Amino acid sequence: MSKVQSWEVSDAFWQRVEPLLPIHQRDLDKVYKRKPGGGRKRLNPRKAFSGIVYVLRTGCQWKAIPKEQFGCASAVHKYFIEWSKAGVFEAFWRQGLAEYDEMEGIAWEWQSIDGGMYKAPMALETVGKNPTDRGKNGSKRHVLVDGRGVPLSIVVTGANRHDVSQLEAVLDGVVFEKPAEQEQHLCADCGYKGKQALSSILQRGYIPHVKQRKEEIEDKKRDPSKKARRWIVEASISWFNRFRKIHVRFEKLEVTHYGLTCLAAAIITYRKIGVIYG
Repeated sequence: MSKVQSWEVSDAFWQRVEPLLPIHQRDLDKVYKRKPGGGRKRLNPRKAFSGIVYVLRTGCQWKAIPKEQFGCASAVHKYFIEWSKAGVFEAFWRQGLAEYDEMEGIAWEWQSIDGGMYKAPMALETVGKNPTDRGKNGSKRHVLVDGRGVPLSIVVTGANRHDVSQLEAVLDGVVFEKPAEQEQHLCADCGYKGKQALSSILQRGYIPHVKQRKEEIEDKKRDPSKKARRWIVEASISWFNRFRKIHVRFEKLEVTHYGLTCLAAAIITYRKIGVIYG
């Protein structure tokens, strides 16, 4: 069997997406010039979704979508905006977490949190001056992951927002129900230090492990059997960067950029259980 490319939508992939898509209906309050079924037919939803994944993976402009493969570029983009506003991509991510939890079990015990900055030259919302890029426009992706790096919560802000300022929003934004009685550790770097941050972590039932990289290295030297755990969130952030359309942000609006980010999170989640590729 031939290998499925990263931008191709397999049958298994589509079977999970299709039930989440809103059914297109005529607006009863609107006066239409054509009868039902008249005019140009709508683009096949699977083609449109495949075009969206292609853009997410390759980073190409919406206008540059290959028409012979995915259909009209403006139709693909119209579907994308409609589905972003309807929360389809976040629902897909949540569904992926449900399957992952059923097949592998979400690794709640050791979670980690961090933020990663990236360029956002066209953004109009959730954007700010990037202090590491000469004050150019940038955004920041704040991510909470489980012990295997699967994203559980994502908050997008301007690049000028400090990691600790979004701690509560990220911890409260987990898109899948957490187990009430299971012991949960939270690993973070020194950007999350401070009494207020510690209080926020403890209030949400986490055991905090907020350390500098130097401390982690020293702990490892003292006890070689001790596992390094915070690095997994950095690995997860690098997985997001493999989706070229969100590695450098060209989406102007928060809702569309967040939609692409959720779709990337869903793909990362499903890849962990080997469901939608190969």
